[in-house]
Amino acid sequence: MEGNALFGLRGRVALVTGASSGLGRAAATYLAQAGARVVGLARRADSLEQWRSETEGQTASLAADLASGVDLVSIAAKAAEPFGPPDILVNAAGLNLRQSADQVTPDGWERTIALNLTVPFFLAQALVPGMRKKGWGRIINFASLQSRRAFTNGIAYGASKGGVEQMTRAMAEAWSRDGINANALAPGFFHTELTGPVFADPSVSAMHAAATCIGRNGEMADIEGPLLFLASDASAYVTGQLLFVDGGYTAK
Repeated sequence: MEGNALFGLRGRVALVTGASSGLGRAAATYLAQAGARVVGLARRADSLEQWRSETEGQTASLAADLASGVDLVSIAAKAAEPFGPPDILVNAAGLNLRQSADQVTPDGWERTIALNLTVPFFLAQALVPGMRKKGWGRIINFASLQSRRAFTNGIAYGASKGGVEQMTRAMAEAWSRDGINANALAPGFFHTELTGPVFADPSVSAMHAAATCIGRNGEMADIEGPLLFLASDASAYVTGQLLFVDGGYTAK
């Protein structure tokens, strides 16, 4: 396999959660541009439809609130209706309530863990039989700088993202012999809805840019190469890994 064919996704079916905005939307778009048929999943049907209408390639939308305790087996079945069972899963949906340790409530803790950690596992579990039947699959979880580092007002979010790192390794151990590789992307600071409070303060945004080796915060295009690597045959011998896409933030 040579050149772009190694990273091409023609014939693949992808399900991307959190596809209505931010890095999830970017991921869904890049997978479609690479040739995959993509089902975008998020709770906002209007934003999903806008994404679908603006994206080249075969795409479909599936509106569901993953934070509401929906039946993930049913979601997996619905995701298979447009193009067949997905063989690529990107778990990009996330929640960060930005509460201090003294302010965290049991409800906020449980909501954060549920969407950031529980949903990705059980959605993957529901899709694995279809991937196993094909003998090929890619699970890409979204971790975070907070998988390894502590940030102010991030204890629940950090706990969930630390869990994502370990869950990714455990997924790899469980399913890689079936041809299903599991890896995680850990983005640095990208301007999304989730990081809106950071970028609302220019001094804070500049501080994080200065903390990188490259000297700037992330741009959406920065996620494309790492994503396509982990979603394609290019990563055939890569599993259980956490790839920081952070401009060297964690290197300093």
